[in-house]
Amino acid sequence: MNIQDITPVDPPARVLLGPGPGMPHPRVLRALTAPTLGHLDPAMLRILAEEQDLLRFVFQTQNAWTFALSGTGTAGMEASLANLIEPGDLVLACVHGYFGARLADMAERLGATVDRLERPPGEIFTPEEVATALQRRRCKLVTVVHAETSTGAEQKEIQDLAEAAHNSGALLILDTVTSLGGIPVAVDAWQVDVAYSASQKNLGAPSGLAPITISPRAREIIEKRQKPVCSFNLDLKEYWNYWNEAHAYHHTASATLHYALHEGLRVIAGDGLEATFARCMENAELLWAGLERIGVSPLIPKRYRLPSLTTARVPANANPHQIRGQLLDRYNIEIAAGLGALKDQVWRIGLMGYSSRRENIVLLLAALEELLRGIS
Repeated sequence: MNIQDITPVDPPARVLLGPGPGMPHPRVLRALTAPTLGHLDPAMLRILAEEQDLLRFVFQTQNAWTFALSGTGTAGMEASLANLIEPGDLVLACVHGYFGARLADMAERLGATVDRLERPPGEIFTPEEVATALQRRRCKLVTVVHAETSTGAEQKEIQDLAEAAHNSGALLILDTVTSLGGIPVAVDAWQVDVAYSASQKNLGAPSGLAPITISPRAREIIEKRQKPVCSFNLDLKEYWNYWNEAHAYHHTASATLHYALHEGLRVIAGDGLEATFARCMENAELLWAGLERIGVSPLIPKRYRLPSLTTARVPANANPHQIRGQLLDRYNIEIAAGLGALKDQVWRIGLMGYSSRRENIVLLLAALEELLRGIS
């Protein structure tokens, strides 16, 4: 190896308008440059304590067990299941897209028996059909994706879904990876038992941390497990022992990533939840109107369309991957292809955190219109 052939890290400054990561807020970028602290340094522990309060604010919960796992949203997903599932447990997985299917797959790998309640990609569930499915067999858990990142659909009536789960004796696990910080997530009011998210979307930080909150009901089940959690790394009791007053060693948390999440959450708290949600919706409506104008209509009906993630139908005469490549090469704009069955049918456009700004939307629409005009 010749060291002269190794280039310095100097990535291009992209306009990130895909399903994540989003563009970190300038304040978050500044926080990333702060001096590193040890994971047990008193100054670091004060930052983590504030981060817990900020996470409770965005989750709208009083749950003591509210903190951030060292890992991506997938770590939050797996931790939610691994800590509650013991071999042979029954799980009802509500699947209406790629990430609902991933929850079902993970539960099966953990030894659960999984009943899949399925809807075509882009549709959502009614509380009645979930309640009916739970009447067939007594399940321990129900998994629901609040904001399905593969389709751009927002699952409504979460409180009613939780009630259906609780009436049958089950707990509700809610994926809020693409909803937390962008639309209301009211964990306590909705009586959600476990909710997890990711740092790199609406929370405006880099990827690498997975916020999670666990209700007292779910915490009691975890603490009374017959066998240890199959993953030491994702054991929520071990995490709590690090985050609570004892601060027992579990792993070496990244000070830098926690600085970033702390600051991203401070941005949201400073603006206020309602103002943040209103800004996200205003920008989404600007995008939707512009897409309709240039003949790229959103896939999801407006009544349950996500403001943070839009699936836009690819025109019949367009090569979706070629257009994406041209957006990146010519305009420095990143959007994403569809997932699974929607791979060649839609583009996924994210307006999350600091990426959700009017100038980004105007730039994307102008670039997309120009590229589509060139093939018409």
